[in-house]
Amino acid sequence: MNVLIWNENRHEKKSEQVAELYPDGIHGAIQQFVESDNIQVKTATLDEPYHGLTDDILNETDVMIWWGHLAHDEVADEIVEKIHQRILEGMGLIVLHSGHFSKIFQKLMGTTCNLKWREADERERMWVVNPAHPITEGIGEYIEIDKEEMYGEHFDIPAPDELVFVSWFEGGEVFRSGCTYYRGNGRIFYFRPGHETYPTYYHKDVQRVIQNAIQWAAPAHRSRPTYGNAQPIEHIYNKNEKKGR
Repeated sequence: MNVLIWNENRHEKKSEQVAELYPDGIHGAIQQFVESDNIQVKTATLDEPYHGLTDDILNETDVMIWWGHLAHDEVADEIVEKIHQRILEGMGLIVLHSGHFSKIFQKLMGTTCNLKWREADERERMWVVNPAHPITEGIGEYIEIDKEEMYGEHFDIPAPDELVFVSWFEGGEVFRSGCTYYRGNGRIFYFRPGHETYPTYYHKDVQRVIQNAIQWAAPAHRSRPTYGNAQPIEHIYNKNEKKGR
């Protein structure tokens, strides 16, 4: 399987704290636990030509992981359109944390994707609410993260096709933190945790969820349905014909 990890890679350049926490970038940290004998990983960042998302790269990608925050508006609309088309064709997409405001996620959802937020070093307890879902394999009843940024409801997204995780925060808010969607032939998973100033992507359960999500989002090997004017499969009898068997 070919996985592409896309990271805006701006916090790592602007913040010594983030650079120290993720010396190889958030994309590099994710690559370390995603790459395996069966998964080939490439990374791409915002400031590369075409944001690292050339036609060749997109066409060979089975699952894309997306992390962005500071520069959503800098992602070129024509690149977003190409990503959208690939998802409809079957490429999987995993959107992490503040990627909820990315152009591609907003386009797929058709809503603002807005929410409440707060940075206060809060404990997050992320409950498994769909224990039969393959994304939860190997996870207990909940995932506990000592310190994270709070995201709170209302989260302005369509009702998920499948709700997998719901988070509770120390300040009292709750949040739909693991949501799946189907668009065309593609599968999308939004996964909430991952603020850049916390070591969330070193958390073993968070890593396991992302690993599971890659397997779930992998494309089915089938072509898209055909659309438009269609010739009949069976003979259509007109009023002057006698219908026979």
